[in-house]
Amino acid sequence: SWSRPPCPMSPEEKLDPLPDNFILQPPVFYPVIPYVTTIFGGLHTGKMVMLQGVVPQNALSRFQVDFQCGCSVQPRPDIAIHFNPRFHTTKPHVICNTLHGGRWQAEARWPGLALQRGASFLILFLFGNEAVKVSVNGHHFLHYPYRLPLSRVDTLGIFGDILVKAVGFLNINVSSLGAKAWVAAVFNVLWHLDREVPCSRALPRGLWPGQVIIVRGLVLQESKDFTLSLRDRSAYVPVTLRASFTDRTLAWISPWGRKKLILAPFLFYPQRFFEVLLLCHEGGLKLALNGQGLGATSLDQRALERLRELRISGSIQLYCV
Repeated sequence: SWSRPPCPMSPEEKLDPLPDNFILQPPVFYPVIPYVTTIFGGLHTGKMVMLQGVVPQNALSRFQVDFQCGCSVQPRPDIAIHFNPRFHTTKPHVICNTLHGGRWQAEARWPGLALQRGASFLILFLFGNEAVKVSVNGHHFLHYPYRLPLSRVDTLGIFGDILVKAVGFLNINVSSLGAKAWVAAVFNVLWHLDREVPCSRALPRGLWPGQVIIVRGLVLQESKDFTLSLRDRSAYVPVTLRASFTDRTLAWISPWGRKKLILAPFLFYPQRFFEVLLLCHEGGLKLALNGQGLGATSLDQRALERLRELRISGSIQLYCV
């Protein structure tokens, strides 16, 4: 049912503190290698790290991605997960290992790596209960059981012969989909560095079940609203999501301008990062904000397939779509 918006926030009202998992980490574009960064909130089951880049044509031997327990130089920190593609041999392969107390443990080796010099790649690290699963260019490649507690990992390090275009951090606890379905969905994401809002993105083939739209940005200090809309070829707007920073409401806006409030804590705060996910399924779109499922809006399959444009506007700095 359609509901009235609540009263605007009074000047004396204080904002509730946000849990740590709502303080999201923005993507990083074209970092200088070697690159070391803190993982906001550390690693936990259900977290994903995406690495997009290119193996340089003149690469000498290898690169490595380390999930570290700290970032000290001396003594060297423990490395819970050492992911080390090697492509200097006739048969490219990957070595995984763990460094504990300054000593490497037994190597684990996987042959058949689909990476060559000059090749682009998209690597996804999906952290489960007992092991990390790694996909390369949309195909599952390996799983490596943890040898150190995942809760100790708080640092990501990238080293070696590699050009990194983007590093992204995602949560997957937004629906009941299994990990395999999320891997398939996430690989449809296309990363952009967008500084200008409003922003428009074409949807050449519309939407269909399994697709996910991810929008990540930063709420500006002087903020009014944020709007995400989906339009068809005739510029008809069947889907609009609007966050009003003045009265702290999040709502679906009908094509006739009526509001349907989303009954959930308001999570858009000045100078805080946010992540909006729209997951397409049979019958509509599921919504998640900062990794938390917030329900769905109904839309039949024909209407989804007719959508051709995504538009974003408002008082935000846009990082990726």
